[in-house]
Amino acid sequence: MKSERFEESLILSRQALGSAVILKDNNLIALNYNTIAANFDELGEFEKALFYYKKAIIYANKTTNSHLKNWLYNNLGNIHCFNKKEYNKGIYYYKKSLAYSTKIGDSSEIFLTKFNITWAYFDIRKFDLGLPYLNYINKYQEKNSDKSTLVILNMLNGMYQSHINNSKKATFYFEKAIKLGQEDKDKTDLSYAHQEYSFFLFKIKKFKKAYENLNAYNKITNELKNEEKLKKLNVLGINLEIDEYKREIDHIKTEYKTSHQLLLEKQSKNRLISIAIISALLLVIVFSYLYFQNIQLKQKNKLKEIESKIQENIITASVNGQEMERKRIASFLHDNISALLSSAALHLTVFSSKNDTNSEEITKTKSILIQTHYKIRDLSHQLLPSLLARFGLFYALNDLCESNSNSSIHFDYSTNVNNETRYNEEYEMKMYFIVSELLNNIIKHSKANKAKINLKEIDSHLHISVKDNGIGFEINNYQTIEGFGLNQIKARINTMGGKFRIISSTNNGTTIKIIAPIEYKT
Repeated sequence: MKSERFEESLILSRQALGSAVILKDNNLIALNYNTIAANFDELGEFEKALFYYKKAIIYANKTTNSHLKNWLYNNLGNIHCFNKKEYNKGIYYYKKSLAYSTKIGDSSEIFLTKFNITWAYFDIRKFDLGLPYLNYINKYQEKNSDKSTLVILNMLNGMYQSHINNSKKATFYFEKAIKLGQEDKDKTDLSYAHQEYSFFLFKIKKFKKAYENLNAYNKITNELKNEEKLKKLNVLGINLEIDEYKREIDHIKTEYKTSHQLLLEKQSKNRLISIAIISALLLVIVFSYLYFQNIQLKQKNKLKEIESKIQENIITASVNGQEMERKRIASFLHDNISALLSSAALHLTVFSSKNDTNSEEITKTKSILIQTHYKIRDLSHQLLPSLLARFGLFYALNDLCESNSNSSIHFDYSTNVNNETRYNEEYEMKMYFIVSELLNNIIKHSKANKAKINLKEIDSHLHISVKDNGIGFEINNYQTIEGFGLNQIKARINTMGGKFRIISSTNNGTTIKIIAPIEYKT
């Protein structure tokens, strides 16, 4: 490229770019794009140069190479300022370049970038903005300048002195710039010096000398244009290849993009697999936790069920014990105490007859014995109704409903079972006291004036329905009460293998339904 063999340079940089892409080395990719851009810059293909400089920046920004970023941003500034005349953009890129050269502490690069910024500001006649940069390059020019930069440095000093109307110093700097340019034989820098000197001479109305410098500028510029045309003629054979080359570079980019995309897809696939595995593990953990929680819940429920059954058995045993005690006491009162009282009364009657005496004491004693006999008999019947013992459950329940009906409440009794039907004695006793307790609850708590008791025998099960038109209650609120309450009744029915159901709500009465397997007489 430096020896102006651009065709060979482009071919080699294209091959180098391909290798850099295969290596996936962003630093090398950026360097090769910069070389390609620089070739097009030298060929005067500034749009193409700009395109590849910007591609180089993309890859350079993926690296930590601040020197490369400084270089590229400086080249972008040159394109915008000197070729496209877009000074604001050019200065923006120069300042980005300056930030990187300052970061790496490269004094020569800092000098070069500030040199370019000064020139850009002076070109658009913003001398006050460019002055701090001019002062810097004047201070460090001995250390960093070469013959080429000295030409432009003197030209810039001449421009500033012209701006502040110091004609003597301005003339000194411009003529020194032209002399150095002629010695260095750099036509480009010399042409700029002649142009700016002509502007100054016109300003101070030295028209003849101004014309001479303008003529020199035009002559050098034409020579440069001819050299550029010759340069382009030398590469005319590759002009068509340049576009093809651009397509090949784009193809390399596409291949890189494809391989990069495949890598990304592979990474994405691996990520998805990882997410799936992690999700599966999380699901296993969650389900395991739920499974063990479920087992614990089942165990708790089982324990509660066992506790409930134990409680029911305790209640049943307690009530059964009470009923057996009732039966035993009733039997004892009826068969022993009542019989003894009857016998005592009989003996007193015989004694009175034989002795032909009717003393007041004997008469009162006989009266007391008879009253005691009736009271014990009534107590015996309360403990164990004689109808239940003699005639069975249905006679006893019918009598219970009649005896409890009064002007405040009426109990309606019905059944599809023959009144003479008999069950196991203990079973009848259980059912009798359960219904008796339900009737007592209606009388005490329901405030009802009507109640219905219905009994049916269906498939060896006794169906009992007790319904009232009272105030009712919220089922969820009923609690275990002292004595023989609803929970105790439910416990007894459960231990018998039956079903117990309450239907009630506030101000809608209460219905209790019981289904109990029948225990027939053996």
